[in-house]
Amino acid sequence: MTNKISKREFIRSGIYGACGAALGLSYLKTIASDMTSSFNETAKPTDLGKFSHEAMYYTPGDGYVTCNLCPNGCVLEPGEYGICRNKTNEKGKLLTIAYGNPCTINIDPVEKKPLFHFIPGLKVYSLATGGCNLRCLNCQNWTISQFSAKDLNSYDMMPAKILEDCLKDKCKAIAYTYSEPTSYYEYMFDIAKLAKQKGIKNILISNGYINTKPLKELSKYIDGANINLKSFKENIYKELNGGKLKPILNTLSLLKDAGVMLEITNLVVPTWTDDLKMIREMCKWLYDNGFSEFPLHFSRFTPMYKLTQLPVTPVSVLDSAIKIAADAGLKYVYIGNVPNHKAENTYCPSCKKMIIERKGFTVLSNNITNGKCKFCNHPIKGVWS
Repeated sequence: MTNKISKREFIRSGIYGACGAALGLSYLKTIASDMTSSFNETAKPTDLGKFSHEAMYYTPGDGYVTCNLCPNGCVLEPGEYGICRNKTNEKGKLLTIAYGNPCTINIDPVEKKPLFHFIPGLKVYSLATGGCNLRCLNCQNWTISQFSAKDLNSYDMMPAKILEDCLKDKCKAIAYTYSEPTSYYEYMFDIAKLAKQKGIKNILISNGYINTKPLKELSKYIDGANINLKSFKENIYKELNGGKLKPILNTLSLLKDAGVMLEITNLVVPTWTDDLKMIREMCKWLYDNGFSEFPLHFSRFTPMYKLTQLPVTPVSVLDSAIKIAADAGLKYVYIGNVPNHKAENTYCPSCKKMIIERKGFTVLSNNITNGKCKFCNHPIKGVWS
């Protein structure tokens, strides 16, 4: 007897075969080369010696090394690279090759991260190197995150130079973003320490896949963060993202306890993370664990990378997700990637009036005064100045 499969299972079944063949490594390298050709080439991809730096968290063995930075726990023989593509074993020492060589630098509004409760309208100096410790099939920035820092043309910018440029551009915050900051942890860490000394705020935009000890040390210097909670099922994290759920939940709790202004993003991917029961479970967990006042962003999926055959997320599903979150007791819930949706705005949980009006990444009005609603004086969770 022939086994029947659901439409959801059928769609998933085509992902690995069709996309795996179409997106082979040599093809990806060609695309990456084309898309990074406009980068400043003061440093070449082959200048690895200059950009090598001893890693902060590892255990040496008998020739091999074990990386202790993230839950992947890569065990590397001499010459091997870790899952993040930026850590390598050189003669029994773990080195990062992502230090001082960002592949992209931009100045963004803080709303783009997205951070809606962190100094609205703030101009943020944003940077990334190549590399990531997950393998998301829906990766938005795969042309940098799914490549090693050694494979991309780069700027030559050590931490002191980053601070110099940030101050020259009159930015009051630095964001570690675009790819996965954990993959360039040592570079980020040293920049963040310098920024703190200069009164510049640090913003972490991350998948949250990092071990407790390095995160605790980093959190001393981080002011704001947006963590991608990609789903609320272990099997989906494994299949869609190449990781585990529990470490991300640990990251959320640790950052909250460390006093970091935290926001959370959940990308709603059709056939993968659009199950409303799962979203309800996620929202209940957030409420039960003290996240009711921390903003939650439901983001609309757009087909890309290895999921180009999927449709965009229906707005009706996002609207249902917002209702579920509100019913669960979450006070600040947003929808991303849907222009002009009313859920771009911030509403007071007490008087229900609009207190921040946005259009895309632009703030049109702000009725928060001294951290409180201008209309009813209700405290609004966030960093407002």
